[in-house]
Amino acid sequence: MHPGIIAAEAPDKIAYVMAETGYTVTYADLERTSNQGAHLFRSLGLVRGDHIAILLENHPRFLQICWAAQRAGLYYTAISWRLQQAEVEYIVNNCEAKVFITSHAREAVVRPLNDRMPHVVQRYMLDGVIEGYASWEEAVAGAPVHPIADQAEGQSMLYSSGTTGYPKGVKRPLPEEPFGEVPGLAVLGALYGADRNSIYLSPAPLYHAAPLGFTMTCLRQGTQVVVMEHFEPEAALRFIEQYRVTHSQWVPTMFVRMLKLPEEVRTRYDLSSLRCAIHAAAPCPIPIKEQMIEWWGPVLYEYYAGTEGNGFVQLNSTEWLAHRGSVGRPLNCEIHICDDDGNEVPTGESGTIFFGGGGQFEYHNDPAKTAGSRHPRGWTTLGDVGYLDADGYLYLTDRKHFMIISGGVNIYPQEAENVLITHPAVLDVAVFGVPNEEFGEEVKAVVQPRDMAAAGPELAQELIAYCRAQLSHIKCPRSVDFRTELPRHPTGKLYKRLLKDEYWQRA
Repeated sequence: MHPGIIAAEAPDKIAYVMAETGYTVTYADLERTSNQGAHLFRSLGLVRGDHIAILLENHPRFLQICWAAQRAGLYYTAISWRLQQAEVEYIVNNCEAKVFITSHAREAVVRPLNDRMPHVVQRYMLDGVIEGYASWEEAVAGAPVHPIADQAEGQSMLYSSGTTGYPKGVKRPLPEEPFGEVPGLAVLGALYGADRNSIYLSPAPLYHAAPLGFTMTCLRQGTQVVVMEHFEPEAALRFIEQYRVTHSQWVPTMFVRMLKLPEEVRTRYDLSSLRCAIHAAAPCPIPIKEQMIEWWGPVLYEYYAGTEGNGFVQLNSTEWLAHRGSVGRPLNCEIHICDDDGNEVPTGESGTIFFGGGGQFEYHNDPAKTAGSRHPRGWTTLGDVGYLDADGYLYLTDRKHFMIISGGVNIYPQEAENVLITHPAVLDVAVFGVPNEEFGEEVKAVVQPRDMAAAGPELAQELIAYCRAQLSHIKCPRSVDFRTELPRHPTGKLYKRLLKDEYWQRA
């Protein structure tokens, strides 16, 4: 399936609507605008396997651009609009994007990049233009509305930071099937009961892997999508009632924020249409999930997977209540729990989680990281640690090295460490996650200052501001503590686990 088939059958059917404004795009609109975008890409010389990069908020044209790339056989890299100049520059150049598309709202970040994207042959901007950018709206307006002659399936190639602090592009092979004939798309129906009569609420940023992937799949099969520009807890409840939402996807911190609403607010809205609330991105605290099931009913479905697409683990509410804390059983793969030597461990023992039989991937232009994700037997890992119970249900006991998951967003502390160590007052630094009731974790920095006499609230605020000037704020510490010395091995290895354990035990 693809939007063109649905447009031919029901041109006025709503493809998606922007929740706050009510701006609506029909399948006929989506077919027309995505065809125009595909023609534009071809006119610029882009062919199957080329890359584009998109730096947009949850914009009304975001999904039109993605579908233009999807039907042109391109890799499309959606970049977080929260990133700063250097981060955006790295991703655009690393993915070798030939087209860069952004909005006028991102002007401050992109203006300095005009001469710093050597692979880009054309830059476009929506909602107005600045020097060096052409208008996307004007560029596609005159393009043909029929499909390009050589339609082919494209694919997203999204970036997640590595433990070295450098983002890594997760590249999967392009589908070989003709456009519209990709297998395996029945998962939304088989697992979650979604069909052409369903309405799917997407409350998260579209640049994230799960919201983008699920939304694109919904549009492929005719499920109407409701896109929130920004998540706000009461608004999400209001939109469920207003649009009669049947399906939705969340991260645990959203549950926390909705649960913390006053009782009279939580009970104000009619949520009876909701049949399926999917969640992932971070382990959900058991008490939070218990409260959500009690509130919404047994409509919660959890899954564990990565942008890498190398496996999918899932369970429903009934299963979870019998295996509290689990993230599910594998659907399209086998799970192998291995020790540090690569040997499988007995049931109930923790080890590195490997997927076998799932999809293949590589880290773009990084063979070392790709090799590091492989087991000698060909299995692949996301670097997470967990264990299986006697019934084959998976439990997560740790996270990728020292990755911080705050509100469902993956944060790698090395990026903030690399910034903070360059501050004149810093001699050594460690960044890691500490408990946060609402977001699960928050970013903490422990600094060894050059002069301990300078340690204090003023320096802490100075360091936070210094970091925020160079990185997305969510990656930066919310608080800074000072130590006379950090625990390092004579070889230079930082024993960050000692620091992290101290804070978690204290909590």
